[in-house]
Amino acid sequence: MTLTDPDRALLLRLLDTPTAGPLEVGDAGPAPRLWEAQHEYARAAERIGFRVVRHAPAEPADLAADGVPATVREAAADPGFLADQPSLVLRLGPEEVPRERTVMFNVHLDTVAGGPPVAFDGEVFHGRGAIDAKGPAVALLSGVRAARERSAALGRDSAVIVQAVAGEEGGAMGVLGTRPLVERGHVGRLNVFCEPTSGRFLTRSTASMTARVSVHGDDAVDDRPHTGHNASVLLGFLAQRMGRSLDGRAREGAVCVAGLHTGTLHNRVYGTGGLLLNLSYGDAGAGHALEEAVTTAFDTAVAEFSHSFADTALFARTARDARRLTRLDWPKRGLPVLDDRDGWGHDLLRGAGIPPWPEDEPAFTCDAIWMAGVPGACTVVLGPGDLAANGAHGDAEFARLSDLDGFAATVARLLTSFTDETIGRL
Repeated sequence: MTLTDPDRALLLRLLDTPTAGPLEVGDAGPAPRLWEAQHEYARAAERIGFRVVRHAPAEPADLAADGVPATVREAAADPGFLADQPSLVLRLGPEEVPRERTVMFNVHLDTVAGGPPVAFDGEVFHGRGAIDAKGPAVALLSGVRAARERSAALGRDSAVIVQAVAGEEGGAMGVLGTRPLVERGHVGRLNVFCEPTSGRFLTRSTASMTARVSVHGDDAVDDRPHTGHNASVLLGFLAQRMGRSLDGRAREGAVCVAGLHTGTLHNRVYGTGGLLLNLSYGDAGAGHALEEAVTTAFDTAVAEFSHSFADTALFARTARDARRLTRLDWPKRGLPVLDDRDGWGHDLLRGAGIPPWPEDEPAFTCDAIWMAGVPGACTVVLGPGDLAANGAHGDAEFARLSDLDGFAATVARLLTSFTDETIGRL
């Protein structure tokens, strides 16, 4: 099974349509063209038999719920923030087909910013979203089309929902895309989140939290640097000490010592700045333990800085005031994790020739967390390629046509097996 010429053309158009959200590009960046990309995707899906059942942004009330990252709440003060980030729901099959005979696929059409020029050489697609996740989105449609050719019951006695969402990237964590759709009931008995897993079904999804260390002190000119608070030196010290202290937690989840910013000029001491840490966890207990570890590492590092720099000429004032000027807060925390234990669904996937993700291989974070606790639902993460090996979020992101073809074949087998299984139990 291969992607057709129209499939390949659709993917190239999607890759060429910038869909990085406001949290990625910032206030000065271009508005994402998600409406346009989703209209393209919907037109292709309609040729298979899908119809649009929802195409709209989240409501402001959706962002009043617990767990919405602070960055999202702050950005949503601009009415255009949500307006530019719609999500699309497509359905194949009558509304009367119940959830027990429905498969939901979730794909995100937003991307991180940047990326390589769009290209296709006959074997490899290049461009932002090639593997994460516009390529899988197009392969999904190819697989549904093939499954319909095999089974007349698909789309008649069983149904398929596709969520093509915004708000997966940029730290939004699905709160303006996937979460509202799940809460509105656009789910199935089997739910597949299309992310790169090398064709293996993953039953777990970690969540992440963001810690922010901020310094609010006085600036100084370069001729009298000792008169100000040097946030650059203080935050640099804290980044090293906290990173070292948290290194032992890397076996429990990803610990990312991330952005550090004070300023850009060479002739000024910056008294204000911030340091961000992003941390993932696989269960609620591990998340609480990681919060405590970050707090301890922060307190210890600030105390060490005050002691180590107390007798310096340039940084004595910063050392003396460090505890008062420096604070730790959490722009994002308290998100759920996915740990699916639905044996029926896992057996179905194995029966369709889809291998499981190895138990000893770490999971990763994606929107599948919002299916945690949904009753009567099996949820897995499944897709072509590998996040690291395919350069996702990097300047050389690519997807092999053979991998996309393989995922299309996987989708076709899975839908055929699901339909045969569910119709057989009627």
